[in-house]
Amino acid sequence: MSHIDQFESVFRSAIKSVYTYQEISYRKALLITDLAGEDSRNLLSSITRYLAVLGSNVEWLLLTADDYYSTQELLESVDKAQPELICTYRNLHSETWKHPHSLGSHLDVLIQKTTAPVLIMPHPKADYADPHAFEDTNAIMAMTDHLTEDHLLVNTALRFCTEQSRLYLAHLEDSVIFDRYMEAIGKIPAIDTDSARREIADKLLEQPTAYIESCSTQLALLKPSVQIHPIIEFGKHLQHYQDAIANLKIDLLVMHGKHDEQLAMHGLTYPLAIEIRQVPLLMM
Repeated sequence: MSHIDQFESVFRSAIKSVYTYQEISYRKALLITDLAGEDSRNLLSSITRYLAVLGSNVEWLLLTADDYYSTQELLESVDKAQPELICTYRNLHSETWKHPHSLGSHLDVLIQKTTAPVLIMPHPKADYADPHAFEDTNAIMAMTDHLTEDHLLVNTALRFCTEQSRLYLAHLEDSVIFDRYMEAIGKIPAIDTDSARREIADKLLEQPTAYIESCSTQLALLKPSVQIHPIIEFGKHLQHYQDAIANLKIDLLVMHGKHDEQLAMHGLTYPLAIEIRQVPLLMM
């Protein structure tokens, strides 16, 4: 390695991402249901209690079974309402909520075609919701595989925190992908595989560790009552998050729901959204 390459490597290693706080507010929220009459109003009351942390100045709107049926009618109704937050549940206008196979066409389209975050709740007719799922938002997890500089994800999760919330900032490196690359590196005689494995692993976790430390430092001043807990490690994504949500009794999982470069749900999001049905999910 040349002296220039060495200098460049040291310089890049010294660059640390610093968290930037920005207050998130929601002035208008929309609940979408496939219920009618008193059932839809009762659900709205439950949701507003669950999201009491958003404050009393939020204007809550309601779409019921009488207001739309097709996905196009749904999008037109949402566009007319112009909400800053959408609340609904999986498998609208469908009986497939009984099976963990999909979110349903209405919700798939809603996540991809709207700009507002979508809060996805367990289906009101199902019995798979955790007992604590609608009590409060005292335990929140923000997850991604690229947490560094994801200020919007952190700030959005923070907005749903109560005064005494535990906020888990999770960055998980896929151990299966890492092992695959290390297997390829192990076939290159010029590279010390053990040293490469150790150093690459350290570098992969170094940036998210520094970023979450900057989150903790700033939020200790801005939101001192909120407890920040880092989760930075290697693992198998789906199983790891399933275990963490159960063990930590998470009330809300916050993650990206859109892919920047394609009309599809963001990488890890879809399998998580399908499998994790017991607690509300916030898709950004």
